[in-house]
Amino acid sequence: MEDLSSEKKIFERTKEHFEVTGSIARKRRIILSIEKSLLRSMTEWLNEQGFLHLSAISATDWPEKNRLEVTYHLWSYEQKILITLKSTIPRDQAMIDSVVPIWGANAQVHERELHELFGITFKGNDDLSALFVEDWEGPPAFRKD
Repeated sequence: MEDLSSEKKIFERTKEHFEVTGSIARKRRIILSIEKSLLRSMTEWLNEQGFLHLSAISATDWPEKNRLEVTYHLWSYEQKILITLKSTIPRDQAMIDSVVPIWGANAQVHERELHELFGITFKGNDDLSALFVEDWEGPPAFRKD
């Protein structure tokens, strides 16, 4: 049987500080879901807890639910644990706080890409200019409509 004590400690400590749902998926992997209003404070707190590397930000379009799911993958080099943090936003008001103040240029590139491909606005990010598609007209390229 795997020792999940580190994962359990992080999961429980996170639940003490924030209203989250989620699970320990396996050794070195925690998946959490939060309301978008908690994103900034929670990512700042996780960064202070040693989750110093923003591995990726991705999005999933759920048109039948009129939602976009924004997913953050945060790695702790010290604890060797990956937290996947998910938050959903309405498709017609695709806006969430920027994590650029926490992870700088690394977050900047991810947020620009998601803005361009899914139409997500990241509040607090001053540069959401196109990275790939300069002359695109129509809905954001990766939305399912």
